[in-house]
Amino acid sequence: MKHILIFAIGCSILTAAAQPMPSVGTWRATVTIQNKEVPFLIEVKPRSPEAPPIFVIRNGQERIEATDVSLRNDSLVISMPVFDSEIIVKAGSKHLTGFFRKNLPGNAIYRVPFEARYGEMHRFQKNPKPVTAQISGKWEVVFTNPDGRTSQAIGIFHQNDNDLTGTFLTPTGDYRFLEGQISDNRLSLSTFNGESILLFEGAVKGDSITGETWSGISGYRRWHARRNENAHLPDPEKLTYLKPGYDRLSFRFPNMENQPVSLDDPRYKGKVVIVQLLGSWCPNCMDETAFLAPYYDAHKDKGLEVIGLAYERSPQFEEARPRILKMMKRLNVHYEVLFAGTTDKEAANQTLPMLNAVIAYPTTIFIDKKGVVRKIHTGFSGPGTGHYYTEYVEEFDRFVKQLLSE
Repeated sequence: MKHILIFAIGCSILTAAAQPMPSVGTWRATVTIQNKEVPFLIEVKPRSPEAPPIFVIRNGQERIEATDVSLRNDSLVISMPVFDSEIIVKAGSKHLTGFFRKNLPGNAIYRVPFEARYGEMHRFQKNPKPVTAQISGKWEVVFTNPDGRTSQAIGIFHQNDNDLTGTFLTPTGDYRFLEGQISDNRLSLSTFNGESILLFEGAVKGDSITGETWSGISGYRRWHARRNENAHLPDPEKLTYLKPGYDRLSFRFPNMENQPVSLDDPRYKGKVVIVQLLGSWCPNCMDETAFLAPYYDAHKDKGLEVIGLAYERSPQFEEARPRILKMMKRLNVHYEVLFAGTTDKEAANQTLPMLNAVIAYPTTIFIDKKGVVRKIHTGFSGPGTGHYYTEYVEEFDRFVKQLLSE
């Protein structure tokens, strides 16, 4: 089934009609990180003569619709729908040049070059070589950091001649929607979603792949994969757990009105409560939130509550609040989201000392009507993982309904 992730946003009307607007149709865009171009496609759609067009970012089956577009001097500012970031380009009808910028706390700079050309349909090579490798299926993957540390993953690939899509599952989440191609025996995959910028390259030799991956302005790892349809990862329900002597969760953090909220509040007494550890900067967390928000709406009258604990890049409530509110508005979140602190794992561990550790964002904690923690799930396998996502949703629903029936 085609997966479409659409974020609806209000738009800003351009006040200078003389500025050339991007032509309607398909554009090939690139952002440059570490001297590597990371390509993706954009669909530009018309809106009205008075308003700027809509920009739709494509990654495999994913569609990210950005409608908050404004004119700043002679530049178009395309705000990303959920994340606090934007593409700023010199306005033009066939060629856009500028940069992609994340708005980080403390005036930190994250800015990389951006370029787009109208009418180009290819993501990587325009005329790839005939394929000499077929990699559809499941692969056992080991990533190796520059310092020698390793981590395991599962690669899931879907190949149709030269066209390639897929993702990597890790013990703490997934790499979401990747799209690219195979030319001869070389694969290329990329994604851009307004937060993550990822590029994977590899050489296929029989049932093995040797490759490299670049992420953001400095992330780099090597990876090796071997075909293995029985590949598996550690049990995500055994990675994060309560320390001996604990059976409950306890916290007190401010909500978006800066009012303290606790599990001891009357709203949560006698309810099944799901506690979500997340960050507004985290793509996997947004996938989980896009699932949790409508699930909560459908079950809140049956005795279910959800509390989000947001760990943000800024330690300041005033700076973190607008980012959290933007995420809540775009994803229609109607449960409480509290500001729990910063993303730093050591600091996060101190906020929830009854856990062995805060290992990943997101992490989901299931609490029964008596206030007892019944299960903790580390990470989230999102829609880009196919049947892994379907299986998670089915198990989530089964377990929550079991807790509600008790």
